[in-house]
Amino acid sequence: MASWIPTVAAVGMAIGPPLVYVDQAVSIVRKKDSTGFSRDVCAILLIANITRCFFWLGDHFELALLMQSILMIIAQLALLYICVRYRPRVSPENFGASSRPLSFWQWHTYAQYIEFLAGYILCSAILFLIFSRSELYVMILGFVALGLESTLPIPQLISNYKQRSLYGFRASTLLGWVGGDSFKTVYFFLQGSPLQFKVCAVFQLSVDCAIILQRLCYGNAAPPATLEERDDVEQEALALSEE
Repeated sequence: MASWIPTVAAVGMAIGPPLVYVDQAVSIVRKKDSTGFSRDVCAILLIANITRCFFWLGDHFELALLMQSILMIIAQLALLYICVRYRPRVSPENFGASSRPLSFWQWHTYAQYIEFLAGYILCSAILFLIFSRSELYVMILGFVALGLESTLPIPQLISNYKQRSLYGFRASTLLGWVGGDSFKTVYFFLQGSPLQFKVCAVFQLSVDCAIILQRLCYGNAAPPATLEERDDVEQEALALSEE
């Protein structure tokens, strides 16, 4: 019976994290509004997992973790499409008011995100072909991939702080983060995964705990900006009905 445990753990590690975002995607589609969910989460997961695939080419870690990265890339591409389609009316790109260089990750169309990711994959492939024989490069690649992924909860942490609420961020996603990060932290230590995995998993779990504290302090009530937007929509609907 014990011989099945590693197999079950590997399957759970591969498919568990991508499934965490299903409920979040369904919630956004149902409300037709992605307010409260930071699109930067998609950016971090896409870039980190693409980089991790190149890391695997240089250091063949567990196959389950590679499959996790591939499934996560697919899941985040779908979630990103949903977030772009149902972006909040007050999002910076709707007003051309992005404060980021080149409006990074606040573009108007989904195609612009795909173009960026394609360019990133091409550049990563070229660099890997040049430096793949360098152990130092492969080690740095691993720390970049896992270090970037460990910052995953930070954009959501900042978003929650700015709106003083966890409105729009599903509790199931938070529970998935905490449960998944706890599981993978234990998994990495038991399986003797590379140091990059262990360090970054512990850091990521600590940020998850900070978001739990935000949930307890802020709650999930709609922020003032969202309430005002709803009032505007209701007034527009009322005006149309009177006409």
